[in-house]
Amino acid sequence: MGLRSAAERDPRRGTGAGAMIAALDLKSSLSHFTGTSRYIRDPFTGLMHTDGIGHLADRAEAHWLLSDIGAVFRHHPKVKEMPFQLWALVVDEDRKAILTCREDCDIPAIYEQIYEYTDFPVGTWKMYLVDGVLMLPSEY
Repeated sequence: MGLRSAAERDPRRGTGAGAMIAALDLKSSLSHFTGTSRYIRDPFTGLMHTDGIGHLADRAEAHWLLSDIGAVFRHHPKVKEMPFQLWALVVDEDRKAILTCREDCDIPAIYEQIYEYTDFPVGTWKMYLVDGVLMLPSEY
């Protein structure tokens, strides 16, 4: 019996150093967050986030995502003035991604960041930033 990679054992799993959780498993675990017991402050950007966002960052090894959103929130002139923000990270099968910020789902993006490669799980991942607190839609 030979050794197989994690991607061979479970085809739903991505590959790469940080792809330790399948997209379906991550989405399932996030569905349990329907509020938060505390707010956590990012030490680098000062952005506050909920337990659910902390779980997302931990499970997907994506603290870089919080840093990127926090930096844009603090320094982008149009973004920092918006009290409600819809953030989305869309990761395609080729492992390319785009991070966007909008005021609402029907409005063009105010900010976009393209990533040539990520090991974040494939799919569309939405987050709300409300009055300086980043949260999952289920925590709103």
